Amino acid sequence: MSFMQAFLEALESLNGNKMRSGLTVLGIVIGVAAVIAMLAVGNGAQASITGSISSIGTNLLFVFSGSVQQGPAGGPGGGRSGNNDRPLTLMDAAAIADPFAAPSVEAVAPVIQGNWGLAFSGENTTTSISGVTAAYYSVRNLQIAEGEFINEEHILGQMSVVVLGPETATALFGHADGIVGETIRIEGQPFRVIGVLVARGGGAFGSEDNAAYIPFSTAQARLIKRSSRDEVDVIFVQATTAEAVPQAVEEISNIIRQRHRTPIGIDDFTVFTQQDFLSTFETITGILTIFLGGIAGISLLVGGIGIMNIMLVSVTERTKEIGLRKALGARKRDILLQFLTESSLLSFIGGIIGVMFGWLIAFVVGQVATATGNNFTPIVGMDAILLSTSFSAIIGLFFGIYPASRAANLEPVEALRYE
Repeated sequence: MSFMQAFLEALESLNGNKMRSGLTVLGIVIGVAAVIAMLAVGNGAQASITGSISSIGTNLLFVFSGSVQQGPAGGPGGGRSGNNDRPLTLMDAAAIADPFAAPSVEAVAPVIQGNWGLAFSGENTTTSISGVTAAYYSVRNLQIAEGEFINEEHILGQMSVVVLGPETATALFGHADGIVGETIRIEGQPFRVIGVLVARGGGAFGSEDNAAYIPFSTAQARLIKRSSRDEVDVIFVQATTAEAVPQAVEEISNIIRQRHRTPIGIDDFTVFTQQDFLSTFETITGILTIFLGGIAGISLLVGGIGIMNIMLVSVTERTKEIGLRKALGARKRDILLQFLTESSLLSFIGGIIGVMFGWLIAFVVGQVATATGNNFTPIVGMDAILLSTSFSAIIGLFFGIYPASRAANLEPVEALRYE
């Protein structure tokens, strides 16, 4: 028996039991659709997170106080090494900005941060407030939607001005445009809105759209108190180029070691790069994607068991037909090929329908995310399509082997006598 003959007979057999074949295929459809949808969501989440981090700039570095232990992916995974770490200061930032000491550094932006309540005309929200310098705008690669960012004049005058992220602006005003010049209150103190940022989505430290920025000097004097006046929470550093990042890390580390007089091999600070955060998030989302795909794969396994069950029923129902075929000269491999073709065809049809259904689910998830204002698009990759369809075909073959072997091993005389 040729493969084409086996294929045509399999079609005829499945067509003769439409309802049963449809219900059997449904298990594979659900399994493949679940795999496609889950992998699409996982890939979309990874792309969204890594894209948001990369948009900040590949030459951005983060300097924190305290020696943070590295996680398994080389990213932030532990806690500080102790409580006696010397804090970072404005003098540390100034030393890093020295072009002679750190020629690989383009710009430096020290920051102090805290969470405070904002209010406007009865609307209240709590958000992250950062005291920043004028250099912060270029170092963090920000964009202004309207108004202006904080400049040296605001800092020197300790002015009560604020720049809002679009989410914060919407929470207070109901919209993110036309609000420059309005006055909001931060912990009861009046601040004039001078600008609104362009939406950026999530970042290494959460959503950058839900934030507010005030002059560094104003934050020091009126909101964010530290143990010493020149203490900062983090120093953002922009390297001259992406290629200069390793050299910049070395220069920054040497400068702070000298200033803090730390023992050799025991740093009281940590320098992270964008690649550190990207590696960490890619590892997390990769594991999540595999986990989701594995759970969805269980549905495929259940679908395969359904195919084996139906094929065993089919062998039992067609015992006399098998005996007659063998009596007329059909070989063992012909019977084997016939039933394997049927089970594989069931899986293949289920796989094709499942791919389309899974793509539809991913599309709907993307539309819902867009409608709710989330920058997230599920990605249906070719690898996911090939993986799920191949796996479904293998499932069909694997779970069809036993019923096919059972049919092929029937003795013609016993099969013809079967009632």
